[in-house]
Amino acid sequence: MTEERAMEAALRPKALSDFVGQQTVRRQLSLVLESSRIRGTASDHVLLSGPPGLGKTTLAMIIAAEMNAPLRISSGPAIQHAGDLAAILSSLTEGEVLFVDEIHRMSRPAEELLYMAMEDFRVDVIVGKGAGATSIPLELPPFTLVGATTRAGLLPGPLRDRFGFTGQLEFYSTEELELVLRRSSAMLEMNVASEGFAEIAGRSRGTPRIANRLLRRVRDWALVHRVDQVDRATAAEALEMYEVDERGLDRLDRSVLEALCLRFNGGPVGLSTLAVLVGEETETVETVAEPYLVREGLLARTPRGRVATDQAWRHLGLTPPDRHPDSLSG
Repeated sequence: MTEERAMEAALRPKALSDFVGQQTVRRQLSLVLESSRIRGTASDHVLLSGPPGLGKTTLAMIIAAEMNAPLRISSGPAIQHAGDLAAILSSLTEGEVLFVDEIHRMSRPAEELLYMAMEDFRVDVIVGKGAGATSIPLELPPFTLVGATTRAGLLPGPLRDRFGFTGQLEFYSTEELELVLRRSSAMLEMNVASEGFAEIAGRSRGTPRIANRLLRRVRDWALVHRVDQVDRATAAEALEMYEVDERGLDRLDRSVLEALCLRFNGGPVGLSTLAVLVGEETETVETVAEPYLVREGLLARTPRGRVATDQAWRHLGLTPPDRHPDSLSG
C-alpha cells in the first residue's frame, strides 16, 4: 500500500500547466492565482467540488506550489471540535495553504469558528467553562483555505459563500483520459500503443485516479507475461482478469445488476435489500456503485426502489422483460 500511495503521488502533476482536463476550472483558477501573485497577497479561499478521483487534492497541491507557499493537509472528519481547528489555524504561517478534504463533514462548532477565520483572519478562543469562561481573540496571518467536497449541497450557505472561488470538477472524456495515461505511462516507462490507451481510458469511468490505477495493473500483467508493448488486446485481457469489463463495470457493479435482474426480474428493489444481496454495506452500494450505474443508464432510481434498465439487461446478455414504461420513471 505504501508503494501504491508513493506511485500515485509521483503521477500527480506538479504545475497547473501539466494538469490535464478541467479546462474551465484551470483557466479561472490560473487567473485567481496570477492576480494574487501580482498583488503580493494570499489567494482567495478556494472550494473544489466534484466526484472522487477527479483531481481536487492535486489542484490543492498545485495551488500551494504556484503560490510558492507551504501546504497543510487535514480533513473534515478529523476536525470534530472547535479546539482542533483552532490549533491548526493558530500554527499557520503567512500565506500558507490549508487544504481540508471532505470539508462538508466538519462538525458544526468547527464550521462556525471557520467563518470568522476565513473572513477576518481571527478566531476567538474560549478559555475556561461556565460563568468563568472568557473569550480571547487570536489574530491569524493571511492564509488560503482550499476546501474539497464530493457533496457541495451539504455545505452550509454561510461557509460556501465565504469562498472567493468555487470550481466544479466534471468527469473526463475518453480523449482527456488518454492524455493522462500517456503522461503516466511515460513516467512508468511503459510502451503502450495508441489503441491500448483508448482501451484503458474507455474502462476508467471518466476518472483519472481509476485510469492510473488500471494502467498500473496493466503494467503488472504485461511484466509478468513478458509483453513488450501494450496494445488493445493486451489491455483488454489484463483488465478482464481484474474483472473490469468494456464499460468500466467491476465486480460490485455487475453484482448489483445481476441481483436486480436475476433475483427480482429488474426491480424495483430497496437499497438495503440490494446491499444485503451483494454482501456490501448500504453506503458502499449507494456511493460507489450506484452513481456510475445511473450515469451509464444501467440503473434507475424510482420512488419504490432501484430498477435495472433495458440497457442493464442487454449488458448482462439477457433479454429485457416486457413492462410498463412508468416503471423506469424517476
